[in-house]
Amino acid sequence: MTLTTLMVLMFLSAFLLVLGLWQLTQPKGANVAKRVKGMNGLPQPEEGRQQEGSTDLLRKTLRLFGGLRLFNRLGRGMEKQLEESDVPLTGGEFMALDLSSMVLTMLIVFSLTMSTLLALTIGAVSLFVPFFLVKRSRQKRLTSFNGQICDAITIMSNALRAGFSFMQSMDMVRKEMPDPISKEFNRTFREVNLGASTERALQNLSSRVNSDDLDLLITAVLIQRQVGGNLAEVLDNIADTIRERVRLQGEIRTLTAQGKLSGMIIGLLPVVLGLFMLAVNPTYVMELVIHPLGRLMLGMAVAGEIIGFMLIKRIVSIRV
Repeated sequence: MTLTTLMVLMFLSAFLLVLGLWQLTQPKGANVAKRVKGMNGLPQPEEGRQQEGSTDLLRKTLRLFGGLRLFNRLGRGMEKQLEESDVPLTGGEFMALDLSSMVLTMLIVFSLTMSTLLALTIGAVSLFVPFFLVKRSRQKRLTSFNGQICDAITIMSNALRAGFSFMQSMDMVRKEMPDPISKEFNRTFREVNLGASTERALQNLSSRVNSDDLDLLITAVLIQRQVGGNLAEVLDNIADTIRERVRLQGEIRTLTAQGKLSGMIIGLLPVVLGLFMLAVNPTYVMELVIHPLGRLMLGMAVAGEIIGFMLIKRIVSIRV
C-alpha cells in the first residue's frame, strides 16, 4: 500500500467518524419540523438546542468535537447564497465539505511532491474554489430565471383574463414552464397549500430568488391585493417594463464590450509577457523572485493588476 493511499484512507475514516458522531447529535425530525415551520412562516426553532434525554457520553462527545458547531457558525453567511444557487446543502455542511476537501487536497499534493509550500498553496486555492462555483451557479440560475419571468407574467396575465385566480395562474406557470421558475413557483404553491398566507409565500419567493424583476412583480401584486385594481393590466405593464430593461441591458453590453475587451487584453498582457520571458530567459526573470526589490515590484504589479480590473469592471457595470 502506497503512502498516498494510506493517507487518503486515514482522512476518509476520520471524516466519516466525525460525520457519524455529528448525525447522532441531531434531534430526530428536527430538520423536517424546521423546514415545515419555515414554509408556514412560523418562527424557526432556536439553534444549538440539544435533544432532551441526551446521555452523558453524547454530551462529552459534543464537547470533544465542539469544532463541529463552528462549521454552522462559519456557514451562516453562505445559507443565503446556497439557497439562491439551489445547492441542497446547509451552510455548516458546505463549510465542512469545503475544509475537508482542502485538507484532502493538501495531503494528496504533499504525498506526491513532498513539498509543504506547494501543498499549502494548492490547498489555499482549493479552499476558494467551492465559493467560486456557488457564486457562478447562483449567477447562472438568476440569469435563467430573469429570462423566463416575462413569459411567466404573460401566462399569468392571460390566465387572469380567462377567469382564473392568482394562485391558479401561478399553478399554470409551474406546470407549463421549465426550471428554475417552475421549481420556485412550485415551492410557493406548496407553501400556500401548507397553510402559509399568499403574502408570506410571495415574500419567501422574493427572498429565495433575489431578482429585481421578480421583486417588481411581487410588489405590484401585494399592492394590488391591498388596494384592488385590474391585476392583468398591471402584469402587462410590468412585462413591458421588464422587456424594455432587457433591451437597454443588451444595448449597454454592446457599448461596453470594447471596454471590457480592452481591459482584459491590457490586464493579461503583463502576465503573458512575463511567462514568455520566463521561458526564453529564466535567469533574467528569476531576479524578480530572488532579489527583495524584485519581490516588492512583483507585489506592486499584482496589486496594480487587481486595482485595474476592479476599476474597469466598476466603470463598465451600469445598472438599469
